[in-house]
Formats: sequence, C-alpha cells, structure tokens
Amino acid sequence: MAMKDYSDEFKADAVALYESTPGATYKSIAADLGINRATLREWVLRDRERRGVTAAPAAAGQTLVRVGTPASPIDPDERIRQLEARVAELEASERKLATERDILRKAAKYFGREDELVRSRFQFVDDHRDAFEVKRLCEVLELNRSSYYKWLSGRQARAARQHKDQVLAEKIRKVHGESGGAYGSPRVTAELRETGLRVNEKRVARVMRAFSITGIRLRRRVRTTVPDPSSALVPDLFQRDFTAPEPGRKYMGDITYLPLAGGEFLYLATVLDCFSRRIVGWSITDHMRTSLVSDALEMAVRTRGSLVGAVFHSDHGAQYGSRAFAGLCDQLGVTRSVGAVGTSADNAACESFHASLKRETLQGRRDYGDAATCRRTVFAWLTRYNTRRRHSANGHLSPNEYERRHHAAKLTLAA
Repeated sequence: MAMKDYSDEFKADAVALYESTPGATYKSIAADLGINRATLREWVLRDRERRGVTAAPAAAGQTLVRVGTPASPIDPDERIRQLEARVAELEASERKLATERDILRKAAKYFGREDELVRSRFQFVDDHRDAFEVKRLCEVLELNRSSYYKWLSGRQARAARQHKDQVLAEKIRKVHGESGGAYGSPRVTAELRETGLRVNEKRVARVMRAFSITGIRLRRRVRTTVPDPSSALVPDLFQRDFTAPEPGRKYMGDITYLPLAGGEFLYLATVLDCFSRRIVGWSITDHMRTSLVSDALEMAVRTRGSLVGAVFHSDHGAQYGSRAFAGLCDQLGVTRSVGAVGTSADNAACESFHASLKRETLQGRRDYGDAATCRRTVFAWLTRYNTRRRHSANGHLSPNEYERRHHAAKLTLAA
C-alpha cells in the first residue's frame, strides 16, 4: 500500500538519492522507493526549478547549466569586471569573518572569568563597544540591539539594587555567623524580621546564593533513575510474540546510533510492522529527544492512513516513556506495550533489523562519513528494504510484496 502523504523530508531525500546516484534513472530509483516514476520525476524537476538549474537538451554527458546562461561568450573586459567585483565581495566577506573570529576569541576568554557580572553578554558588548561596532557585537553574540540599549539604560537602577544587596548581605552574614553557620534563608529571614527589617524570603535566598552564604543541610539521597509515571503502568502485551495475523495490528519501535566521522552520531528511530517486517515509519536526526520517535510514529500514520486500534511495543527508553509520546499514542488511538528492563530479547525484531541495516550499509566500515552521506545511504537502504529486499520471515519476499499477496488472497477468499 503506498504512502498516503509524503513528507517534505521524504521528497528531499528521494531527490538527493536520484541526483547523487551515477547513471540513475527515474524508473530504477522510483522502484527502490516504492513510488511512481512520474511522481519522482515531478519532484526532481520541481527541485531543479527551485534551484534555477535545468538539464541541457544536448547529447549525453553534457552537464547541468544554469537557466538564462547566454549562448554567446562573455566580453573579456566584462569578465574582468565581474571577477574584480567577486574578489571585492570575497575580501569583504573575509574581513567580516575575521572580525567575528576576533569577537568570539575575546568572548571565550571573557565568559570564562569567575566574576558573575562579566558573565553577562550585555556587559561584554558594553566593555568592547570601542573596539567593535555594537551592531556587529550583537550579531555575533545573537543579541537584540534594542535589548542591549534597554539594559544599558537600566545601569543606574542595577547599581542601586547591587548596593542594597551588598548592605543586606552584611546583615545576613551577621545573623548567619551568630547561628554558627547553621541558618538557611527561612530562619535568616525570620531573624531579620525580628529586628524590624521588612524583607522577602525569596530575596534573602537570592542574596545568599549570590554571596555564597549557605546553611547546613543534610545531603539527600540522589535518585539517578526516575521513572516517568506515564510509562510505569504500561504492560508488556507482546510477551516476545513478534508475529501478527495481518498488517496494521502490531508495531515495534526502537532507536539506533548511526556513527559519523570524528566520533559524532545521527540517530534513527523506526516503526516496524510485525506482520511483514515492513518499516512504515522512520526519522533520522542529530538528537535523541522525544520528537525523534514521535516523527517516526507520525510517518507511520501517513503510510498506513490510520493506526487506530494498533499496539505499539518499545523498550523502556526515556523517549518512549515520556508524557509527550504517551499523549501522541492516545491521540492516534494506539495502545502502548513495553518490554522488561535490561533485556534486548523483548525487542528482538527491531534489534535484528538495525543490525542488518548497519551490516549492509557500513559493509565493514567504522562510520558513514559525513551526515549527508549517512542520511542518503540509510534512506536508500530503508526504501529498498521495503520494496525489494527479501526477508526470511516472509518466505524470502520483500515486505511490500508479502503484504500485496496477503491482500490479494483476502480478496480472492471474499469473492
């Protein structure tokens, strides 16, 4: 069954796969992706039109040319003027980058100091406004100039508050010292009020933090694992049964690391149909926030049309146990299932799938190289996995073909 609605990310990846594959044809790439040849051609032409690039109609081997390129040769004097203008542009850009490097180099040292005041980016701008333009400083530090000038106009008020805080700090130190260093902000506030000083406990606590005045506190036991209440009551509805009587009944999800050069990673979240082992949803990002698994599940909705009544099984990962993901499942009519803690056997089908993906795409290499190459390689394998790769669990049929035959058999029985 074809995807109901292709996302912009899917379209961009499909175009990138076609453009980067030597000798590729619309027919071959479209077959791998499981889409119509005309649909892929439309995406590619639309992308080229957006970039202002078109294929030259001449003999094979001719490279892509820019739309509007004049057929006649450019006048040598005009070409020299163009090159001089380009050189001037590059020199201006180099000067701008050099200025930004100088600002960031000074900022790195500046913010590394211990004084709390100089941690302010506004203070940095004010201290260096004679060396650099305020506009450039704010751009590099990602500040709003109006906010800086508003901060500047409040300097006298801040100085007055700082002076009052220093006076209060001295009174706090006296009370704190008389208590033998045992009092915290609640008791210090009470002592100050006994002397007739009207002061708020929140202000006392703030001043004590700013001036490093602390009371004696018993160390609390630290909990390194705090289970999400939304995931604590989720049962294991699979019990290691990774089969299903028909498509769309039972799904599994998991996250895997995609190693890049230099020790960095991308992360892949997948949604696998237990009936055919088809990957109906996936997401590739550079983070492991909840949106990674949510995007994969939402792609599954676009692929299937609906997930109402389905069961989704995962491990105890924080992303799957978050309230946001639980809310999404409730919204989509999906029943959640979670395996036991500390065992990969309860998610074996996804573990096996990810192992196959890495084995067949890395082919002995340690990483995929850069992020763009990784995304393109994994995208191509995922789409080919569904449309062409034979799966042993399906009697060596591809997931799409296995589902097609299942639907055909049902229609035959119904007739």
